[in-house]
Amino acid sequence: MDELLTQGGFSLAWPWLLLLAPLPWLLRRWLPEAAGAQQRAVRVPWFEAVRAAGSSSLRRPLLLLLATVIWLLFLLAAARPQWVGEVQNLPVTGRDLLLAVDVSGSMDTQDMRWQDRRVNRLEVVKQVAGDFIERRKGDRVGLILFGTRAYLQTPLTFDTETTAALLGESEIGLAGRETAIGDAIGLAVKRLREDGAADRVLVLLTDGANTSGEVQPLQAAEFAARENLTVYTVGVGADEMRVQDFFGSRVVNPSADLDEETLEAIAQRTGGRYFRARDAEALTDIYQLLDELEPIASDVEMVRPVAQLFYWPLGLAYLLAVVGVLLTLRPGLKTLKAQTS
Repeated sequence: MDELLTQGGFSLAWPWLLLLAPLPWLLRRWLPEAAGAQQRAVRVPWFEAVRAAGSSSLRRPLLLLLATVIWLLFLLAAARPQWVGEVQNLPVTGRDLLLAVDVSGSMDTQDMRWQDRRVNRLEVVKQVAGDFIERRKGDRVGLILFGTRAYLQTPLTFDTETTAALLGESEIGLAGRETAIGDAIGLAVKRLREDGAADRVLVLLTDGANTSGEVQPLQAAEFAARENLTVYTVGVGADEMRVQDFFGSRVVNPSADLDEETLEAIAQRTGGRYFRARDAEALTDIYQLLDELEPIASDVEMVRPVAQLFYWPLGLAYLLAVVGVLLTLRPGLKTLKAQTS
């Protein structure tokens, strides 16, 4: 593989397999004909007619050429033809970043706007946090979704596009309708405990207070601090929202249940910061600030993408094999049909 990375274009991973090209000719020349080749266990009355018609002198050279081409195509496929692309720079930071997103029932509150339409909180988070994830080239990024319980949606990976896509597919209530902030932090600590990354970061986004789970948020924050896990907390939700009820229109605070005090304490104990996102613009600014607090600047590793091409000669070989079978049997079948009609 190292040789492939030094040169671009078409290449063969195992070119030595092409040395087997003369093998059929050598076997036919040196090996004696198998004894009893004319003996048959089952007698088929019409077999001779088919064989005789299919082995005419005009077809033998064509079939021999076809068999030779098929053999060479099989060897070419076995040699693993590849197309090696241009050199690409892959930044590597050594940082592990987990994003914990609240998908509890309260995230369905439609107190935010996105592209001139009113949407729920999770929809804005999907758009803004998804862009943030895709920008983290060089980081290993993972995704935790939490509600009544917390679970790992995406393990730590350099594939930020897939992580962002899985965030976009998340749904309200997927992990339950309540909020387990402590369990989300505890799961992050567990996933990062045995990891050797120099920097470990958790960005936790919620719109409420801890109402479920086995671990209390501040207790989980102590665990995170001991494991050198930096936690940035984000409280999301508007301060005012106009609603309609039996008495008409009135203004309410949809974020009354947001436990900002606990979120601030979590960030403080782990060396992070607490942010308040009251609308989509504020949330965008927060993630841009997180890019500055946790910069992506890093060493660069050069790689070449390699595309496998073996299926092209392999598919062509099978297609020619079908053509050879048809060329062999068609005249004999015609003869058999004429004799039986």
